[in-house]
Amino acid sequence: MTKEEKGSKKGSGRVSISRKRWLGVKEKAKLAEEHYERLLRLQAEFENYRKRANKERAEFLQYAIEDLICDLLPVMDNFERAIESSRNCDNSKALLQGIEMVQKQMKETLRRKGLDRIESVGKEFNPNEHEAMEHVENDEHPDHTVLEELQPGYRLKEKIIRPATVKVSKKKEVEGNAKADRN
Repeated sequence: MTKEEKGSKKGSGRVSISRKRWLGVKEKAKLAEEHYERLLRLQAEFENYRKRANKERAEFLQYAIEDLICDLLPVMDNFERAIESSRNCDNSKALLQGIEMVQKQMKETLRRKGLDRIESVGKEFNPNEHEAMEHVENDEHPDHTVLEELQPGYRLKEKIIRPATVKVSKKKEVEGNAKADRN
């Protein structure tokens, strides 16, 4: 047994390695330190990026509807004019025409922004576009036909933002079939 082996068995805590191996370990330690420092820089850069992206997203959300609001301001102005003119005028027909014009302007503004009304009456019930509030027995229309729209639904570009609430047809149950189903 060599001196080094005896020293390590006695618990001295010393280990002997060759100079070549020592230089290899030293080189690897230096490389590990460089990688660690690079990792710390990348983490700091990522944290800065994350903070910047969050700030930009918050600013975007804050001002995202600015364009829509600017387009709706003339509609609001026309509503105010209609209200003011109704105070000075007793002609309800003219007031109705004015309000209808403002409504048309508003619908057109929203349509240009990508808002479309979902057509429902007479169409087949589609659970993606419609919410059935009532089923009505009806022999004039096929099963699952929308008979009445209670509240219009809207699609913004390709996304349904509000389904239409509707009444849907169902076939009348024949008295004999209803009794047979119960038995």
